[in-house]
Amino acid sequence: MNFKHARKFSKLVFITLAMFSVSLASGEEPLKIFILAGQSNTVGHARAHTIATLFPSSDSRDQELVQMVFDSESGISRKTLENQLTLGKNIDELTGGISNDKIKKMADGPEKSALQAKVDKLKEAHESYKKKVSAACATSNRVYINSIADRNKKSGELGIGYGADDSKIGPEYGFGLSIAEQVDGPILLIKTSWGGKSLNYNFRPPSLPDFKTTPEYAEAKAKANENLKRYEAAVKSFPQDVEKYKADLAAYEEQMKNADEKARKKLRQPREPREPRKPKPFNMDEAGLNYRMMNEAIREVLANLKDNHPEYDAEAGYKIAGFVWFQGYNDQFSPQFRDNYKDNMITFIKDIRKEYNEPHMPFVIGVLGTGVTAEKVAENQVSVGQREAAKAPEFKDNVASVESYTEYSHYSNEVFQKGWPEHYHEWDTVGSDRPYHYLGSGAFFVRLGDAFADSMAELIAKQNN
Repeated sequence: MNFKHARKFSKLVFITLAMFSVSLASGEEPLKIFILAGQSNTVGHARAHTIATLFPSSDSRDQELVQMVFDSESGISRKTLENQLTLGKNIDELTGGISNDKIKKMADGPEKSALQAKVDKLKEAHESYKKKVSAACATSNRVYINSIADRNKKSGELGIGYGADDSKIGPEYGFGLSIAEQVDGPILLIKTSWGGKSLNYNFRPPSLPDFKTTPEYAEAKAKANENLKRYEAAVKSFPQDVEKYKADLAAYEEQMKNADEKARKKLRQPREPREPRKPKPFNMDEAGLNYRMMNEAIREVLANLKDNHPEYDAEAGYKIAGFVWFQGYNDQFSPQFRDNYKDNMITFIKDIRKEYNEPHMPFVIGVLGTGVTAEKVAENQVSVGQREAAKAPEFKDNVASVESYTEYSHYSNEVFQKGWPEHYHEWDTVGSDRPYHYLGSGAFFVRLGDAFADSMAELIAKQNN
């Protein structure tokens, strides 16, 4: 057990002692399983090299996280990051940023070729830096993971690459490394995540009323029927629209021939009608599909634990030690979805606990924080609902909410706000996605995963008190 993080030592001792009786009974530690689920920010869109933006922080916690992720012999430091930012600025000054306009506008010849060769060499160094940082990130030989992150499905030792692709991370990385410093024995993470999914519809828990009986279903059905009628009417009128366009165009061309320059400026060419596009079929008859897919994936892993963690001991068994939920973006755009979030979240937690016969399973809710500031986040009814669900009296000491806006990478945001297209290689050093994905900041996702782990450890400790 790594005691590097002193702030976590007391929790580790307490949790270890609380679980000691289980270990004595079997002679081995039970496999502790943590489930992580949600939408795209659980999927994870942060490229691993952006974790290095933790280095410039003066915060002691960030420096502990640096030690958790990077070995002291890795060769990665604040200096390597700063050198890379200087190199990135140099590339962008030479090229004009992602557009490469400064080179494109040059006349062909030796000068352009020489500059392009210089830029290619600098870009090669830029890519080399990213690979070096990613390769230096820790891999755990005690924490294993089985992960669905949209199309990126894989399992093995916890490391980078369990985000949206092999170069990316989500909260699972920081969570797994951090929880390993607070809980003894073998640990398995099961992650199920799909981008663009709501709690009210896609992850709808089974104890909620049938979605087809809700006002939102009726509204969506009515809107789909209206769109279909509008399409059918457009198809019917399209031949006449084409003929009218031809006549209007002929009249416009005739007017242009006879008009003076001043009159021509006032004339507007008629717009050619577009062939009507058939609307997509009504597709809201699969409420709860991702809830079911999530449980199917979890059940499959539970049925094959030895395949998912080499230290699993059937005699010692396993314990579903906690659940982390990070979602909410897609619920904020509909009044029914966002206003029902608190009740939906409470029902979700109850149904999950019933599903796995864990009536007091520790449950951590990540609060949607893409608003960045405390004031903006407090205005979001989804974020408010997440906080309120965690405070429900029936969940005392076994459900907690964790703020995500407090972990935001303002360091990366400073570069983003400069205008990332013009400062692309500088930006590519510190971030890798849009604001709704928390800028694709590895520093953010490591911090958030660590915060989830700390909260989870506190809940476990309270349960065993």
